[in-house]
Amino acid sequence: MITNAAEIRVRYADTDKMQFVYNGKYLEYFEVGRTELFRSIGFPYRKIEEQGYQLPLIEAGVKYLSPATYDDLLEIHATVRELYTPRPKVEYVVKKKETGEIVAEGFTTHVFIREDTKKAVRPPKVYIDVLAKYFETK
Repeated sequence: MITNAAEIRVRYADTDKMQFVYNGKYLEYFEVGRTELFRSIGFPYRKIEEQGYQLPLIEAGVKYLSPATYDDLLEIHATVRELYTPRPKVEYVVKKKETGEIVAEGFTTHVFIREDTKKAVRPPKVYIDVLAKYFETK
């Protein structure tokens, strides 16, 4: 399992007329969490793309538990629990940093595709090799 936490401060532009973070923004926050998770293990998206692969989103889900508002500092916890899957899934928990209150939970599911053909492929060896050490049993 790999997990990481990233921080983001809610901008005024992220809120709606009710002064809550607009529901669609959470998918952007998930992207921040996912990007920083892979960056934290030395495997940023750029490395995936340099190998000729892309990792598009094919499914997402969000459960809204408590509103976040302008200027809240949020922690986005992103976790990958499975390594050898053709459809990597990342789970998220978004919390208010000051209180630890959970604001939202969710997931995104992805699939590896070749950049040149746009066809789905198994997770590339470079991905497996980099992530394998986080899944070794002790």
